Amino acid sequence: MTETDPRREPPSFPTASPGSPFLEARRVTKRFGATTALLEAGVQVARGERVALVGESGSGKTTLLRCFNRMVTPDAGTILLDGEPLAQGDAVELRRSVGYVQQEGGLLPHWTVLRNASLVPRLRGMEDAGDRGREALDLVGLPSEEFGARWPRELSGGQRQRVALARALAARPEVVLLDEPFGALDALTRHELQSSFVELAETLGVTVLLVTHDLEEAFRLTHRTVVLQAGRVEAAGTPSELRRCEPESYTYRLLRKAGVA
Repeated sequence: MTETDPRREPPSFPTASPGSPFLEARRVTKRFGATTALLEAGVQVARGERVALVGESGSGKTTLLRCFNRMVTPDAGTILLDGEPLAQGDAVELRRSVGYVQQEGGLLPHWTVLRNASLVPRLRGMEDAGDRGREALDLVGLPSEEFGARWPRELSGGQRQRVALARALAARPEVVLLDEPFGALDALTRHELQSSFVELAETLGVTVLLVTHDLEEAFRLTHRTVVLQAGRVEAAGTPSELRRCEPESYTYRLLRKAGVA
């Protein structure tokens, strides 16, 4: 676990699992006009690891997440995938190869459930796109025979998020990015979908970067948590490591406020 001192140089960064990082952000800075969203932020995620980005509103967590599929381009610093800088590749192809689930799902309302789930394999020119969509729906607990022909408007909120997860997984990506995917759901549905997500991630062995404002969720669903404040990485570690941070630190205050200290 690492806790920064605002008087010192920001770290290049945090602890990750042993071995070379699969996803990495090195001293990333991003400004939107006069607003600094990220300031020399860094994170490392090992292959097959699940890492959460947490922080209060405006902390930069979503901005950092979107740097990994080039929906946001940093002003400075480097984003790497398996050791290769992402800026050197094709942004469209990158987005098709990385799974992405946003809050509210973002399903296309005029497409059936199966067509939504098959979207990414079709965009990648996979001949078995339909079969991949059906398989992904089965994986998330929505049998294609029962749900494939339905429209998004005919589904519950939890079911729509399951379709969004199926769409992200249908092309079997190595990396999945999730931006508060469970935040808009009721407590029971959220817990059920979280449990399904963990099982799927472990079964498929995907590398996951999750944005959440809920520290309890972060601790339950991921291996490590990265804490951001005002665009800076304040701390990173396992739940037990974060709980050992200094009582006067921002991280400890955040944990105490969330009831997980």
